[in-house]
Amino acid sequence: MLPEAIAAMVDELGRVGNASSLHTSGRRARRVVEEGREQLAAAVGAGPSEVIFTAGGTEADNLAVKGLYRARRAADPRRVRVLASAVEHHAVIDPVDWLAEADGAQAEWLPVDRLGRVHPGVVRAAIERDPGSVALVSVMWANNEVGTVQPVTAIAEIAHEYGIPMHTDAVQALGQLPVDFAASGVDCLALSAHKLGGPGGTGALIARRGLELTPVQHGGGQERGARSGTLDAASIRGFAVAAALSVAGREQQAERLAELSAAAERAVRTAVPDAVLRGDPDPAGRLPGNVHFTFPGCEGDSLLYLLDARGVECSTGSACQAGVPQPSHVLLAMGVSAADARGALRFSFGHSSTDADVAALAAAIGPAVQRARRAGLSARSRR
Repeated sequence: MLPEAIAAMVDELGRVGNASSLHTSGRRARRVVEEGREQLAAAVGAGPSEVIFTAGGTEADNLAVKGLYRARRAADPRRVRVLASAVEHHAVIDPVDWLAEADGAQAEWLPVDRLGRVHPGVVRAAIERDPGSVALVSVMWANNEVGTVQPVTAIAEIAHEYGIPMHTDAVQALGQLPVDFAASGVDCLALSAHKLGGPGGTGALIARRGLELTPVQHGGGQERGARSGTLDAASIRGFAVAAALSVAGREQQAERLAELSAAAERAVRTAVPDAVLRGDPDPAGRLPGNVHFTFPGCEGDSLLYLLDARGVECSTGSACQAGVPQPSHVLLAMGVSAADARGALRFSFGHSSTDADVAALAAAIGPAVQRARRAGLSARSRR
């Protein structure tokens, strides 16, 4: 967390008050919440009434996908199609799959190119097959694995030509890319505080005024009636402070992260010449703090543990189901073979990252890859 966000949150944790109560402590807590709402709204180019606080980006995505689908289908039973990119985070994929199983939705996964990008023409073609049956479109702002930035504004314009709302998962984008809710034209946008140096378990759905959302959970009717539950004033205050600071310093931070990413990319290519950079090779089309490689002949999990033992923490970017590692759905959608996809690693840089981190990676990656490849050869020879 950012030190300023920690200080704001700790200060608030020492106070009592339910923001839904009418007594003095409750009104004070409500003021903290509403000031946080205004601060977050200003950071993302939205109105305060468009901010719905949640317990993280996953809840925000669930509220958007399920809430939009059910509200749209209730108004018109023909609207059963959900169009989402094939490279979405599971916070979108799994709710769409659930709607298909439990609510009769027709899930349609929009294909991407080899860089992991959805082309607007693909979205238009999918809509035009039967515009009246589409409930919503969901395409993330930037991919969480390979970092590729999506043309969300162009896609929103196409969706709106047919009166279809668009949701975008912007969890990875805010603080690294310019994010303006109003200018983007999207109807709802998911955020998570921990990606900005705020507290974990806190997020928000930015939802256009007048947008109908069927609640996912019911209770006290807080947050426009769309998200019931006692509001966490301390976390909201920490979230708002982190968002304001991250957005205010975004340009400088993005430049610094891009330099770290470029240095990491050079280090990996020098140590492992056959490593393959995934996502958009043009830094302008990728998150500045993201570098994603596949390493031929390696298992990503093995590499992760070998690097972790040397103090380098990274991610395979793959899902693990029932304890069995699976190749990344993102890489498979980009046309990467299952064998190559299993050798994936993502290196992410943030506000606490330094040149020393890149140096540690440079020293560790070559020996780790060599050892992982030897282990892979040995395992294959025993089969």
